[in-house]
Amino acid sequence: MATTRFYKSYISGLCLFLLLSSCHKEKQVLNLEPKEFEIQTPSGFPEMVFPADNQFSLERWELGKKLFYDPILSRDSSLSCASCHKQNLGFADDKAFSLGIANRPGTRNASSLANIGYHPYFLREGGVPTLEMQAIVPVQEHNEFDHSMPEIAEKLRLRSDYLAMSEAAYNRLPDPWVITRALGVFQRSLISGNSPYDRYTFEDDNDALNASQLRGKALFFSDRTRCSQCHSGFNFTNYSIVNNGLDSLYQDPLLMRLTNNPSDEGKSKVPSLRNLGFTAPYMHDGRFENLSQVIDHYQNGGKSHPNQSLLVRPFHLSEQEKLDLIAFLHCLNDSAFCNNPFFAESNN
Repeated sequence: MATTRFYKSYISGLCLFLLLSSCHKEKQVLNLEPKEFEIQTPSGFPEMVFPADNQFSLERWELGKKLFYDPILSRDSSLSCASCHKQNLGFADDKAFSLGIANRPGTRNASSLANIGYHPYFLREGGVPTLEMQAIVPVQEHNEFDHSMPEIAEKLRLRSDYLAMSEAAYNRLPDPWVITRALGVFQRSLISGNSPYDRYTFEDDNDALNASQLRGKALFFSDRTRCSQCHSGFNFTNYSIVNNGLDSLYQDPLLMRLTNNPSDEGKSKVPSLRNLGFTAPYMHDGRFENLSQVIDHYQNGGKSHPNQSLLVRPFHLSEQEKLDLIAFLHCLNDSAFCNNPFFAESNN
C-alpha cells in the first residue's frame, strides 16, 4: 500500500484503539485524537491525482475539512455539506431526499462521496467537470444552501480563524477560488478501499469472504447478471451515463435536463457500489429501500424505456442466489472508512 504522510500535532493525548471484526477480520480505527494524517492509496487503486493548481497540503486539507462541516455555507447557517453527506453513512444520507434550508425538499438522493476524487465528472448527469466546480452547485441551489460563494467569502473574511487558515493554505484572503479548492482537497482525501473484498482480492486474505459471499462474487461477475459490465474496476463503476430502465416516463429527466435531448431522458452516471450497506436508499430518487428491491428491478428487466441500456434485461436468481449476491455486495462495505477519525468533525 503506497502511503503519503502528513504530520499534525494535537495538544491533547493520543487514544488509539484497533477493533478486529470476528467475521471478516476488518480493522476499524477508532483513535479519537490522531497524531498524524495519512492519504493512503489502497492496494489495487491508482494514485489520487490532484489538479496542478490545487495540490495537496495539510493546510488546504484542514481548511477544506473545516468548511465541509461549517453551516456558514448555507444562507441561514443551518446546514453544512456534512448535513447531507454523513460519515457514518459512507458520506451519503439515509433519506430519499435530504432537506435544504427552511426544510425545502431536495430533488435528488445525496450520493456517497467515497472515492469521489477518482470520478471523471460530477452530479448525476456528469455535467460538471471538476470537484471545485461541483461545490458551487449545492451552494447556489435554491432547495439546498440557497447562497453564493461571494457572500460566503464576505462572511469568512470577518473570521480570524478563516483569515489565518486561508493565508496558510493559499496565501490569499478567503474568496470563492479558495473555498472551492479547499473543499476539493478534503473531498479527494475521502478514499475508501479497506473492505473485505479488497482484502480478499488485493491482500490475499482468503478468509475475508465466506462461502456465500464467494458464490455471490461469481454471480456478480457472471454473464447471467452482467453487474460487472457497468460496475467495473476498483471503484465498481465505469462512470458511463446510461438509462437503467427505472421508468417508462421520467419525472426527473436526468441527463435530458441538461441537454434537452429526448435521447438522453433517464440517463445518469453509473454509481459506485462501494459501501452500499451504509448508503440506502438507492437510485437517484431513493425509491429502493434495500438491495433486495434493487436486484428485483434488474431481474425484471427494467421498464423498457426507449433509451434503456441493452445490458438491462431479465434474468432469474433463486432465493439463495439472491441472498448470495446481496452478501457479496455487503463485502464492499468499508467500516474503517466510516469510522476514520481524521474525517470526523470532532478532530477538526
